[in-house]
Amino acid sequence: MDRTELLNLIALQHIPGVGSITAKRLLEQVGSATTLFEHRTELPSIIPGVQPTLVKALDCPSALQRAEREIEFIERHNITCLGYHDEGYPTRLRECDDAPTLLFYRGSTTLNPRRVISIVGTRKCTDYGRDLCENFVRDLSAMFPDMLIVSGLAYGIDICAHRAAIKEGLPTVGVLAHGLDRIYPAAHRNTAAQMTTCGGLLTEYMSHTEPERSNFLQRNRIVAGMADATIVVESAAKGGALVTANIANSYGRDCFAFPGRTTDLASAGCHRLIRHNQAALITSAEEFIEAMMWETAQDKKPKATQQTLFPELSEEESCIVQAIERYPDGATINTLVIDTRLAVHRISALLFELELRNVVRPLAGSRYKLKR
Repeated sequence: MDRTELLNLIALQHIPGVGSITAKRLLEQVGSATTLFEHRTELPSIIPGVQPTLVKALDCPSALQRAEREIEFIERHNITCLGYHDEGYPTRLRECDDAPTLLFYRGSTTLNPRRVISIVGTRKCTDYGRDLCENFVRDLSAMFPDMLIVSGLAYGIDICAHRAAIKEGLPTVGVLAHGLDRIYPAAHRNTAAQMTTCGGLLTEYMSHTEPERSNFLQRNRIVAGMADATIVVESAAKGGALVTANIANSYGRDCFAFPGRTTDLASAGCHRLIRHNQAALITSAEEFIEAMMWETAQDKKPKATQQTLFPELSEEESCIVQAIERYPDGATINTLVIDTRLAVHRISALLFELELRNVVRPLAGSRYKLKR
């Protein structure tokens, strides 16, 4: 995006009372942040229901001045800005209603690989939880060497997941609850530096944003939203990991939890998730992969689809059929978005048409498979 649009998009994040959902609604109606600010007085006639208080709030020179300082920081530190409609923006996260309109990213890996998982858990993990996490990541890396591991760079399971990914050569991204001008906790600074060369650091917050408690709760939606599945390794009866799991459920994403002994307080939250059917129980990477119906390199590769089987498909329909063909156990909409580069709403409409014509059939877990 050009500098003017970036300036206005950053300023929009600094307007009091304008959250992610409102910001996206405004941007979708007017087309750009630049248009939004330049034509703010006309908003009531363009968007029904816009209140005078919003128009007044957008007249905010201090927000633009703050945005100017942020751009200087961004340029000085080689930070990538990802707007909601940019190609590099996490595709899975874009599907979530409350996804941020702008993300700040410093790293080297794509945020849209074929497979992404989030690993979360307690800050006070036990040796059992640490071993579980390390073994899980090690076993996953043997089957999917390009899988992206996402977590929150916090103490305990989060940092264990990041370090295990680095050790096994997997890309890993930490989602921060503050700006990219600091690392919190400071004890994880060296790991964070390593991650920028074999993964990255991602945040919705501008520089000089304090790591306040509410920010950690907000960032959990990014951890859950940018992944295919969330795995809870250890969690007490209350904690941020349970919040992330609940958000993953609200997004319709898969959620899994490792059990502990019935007397383990550090696993009480995992047991609660499993007991209330908010997470599926797993004990190994193999069980997780089977539940996700992911094909490993050792699995038998499918035969190529003959176009003559479906001679009346449009170009977009053929693209979807060819993508689904690569997944004999079924393809998710998330996977199809990444493979075809088509919009979510367009894929949903095309899948509906293909289902009516008996070309595809729906499976459990929002997956689709070709009919034979």
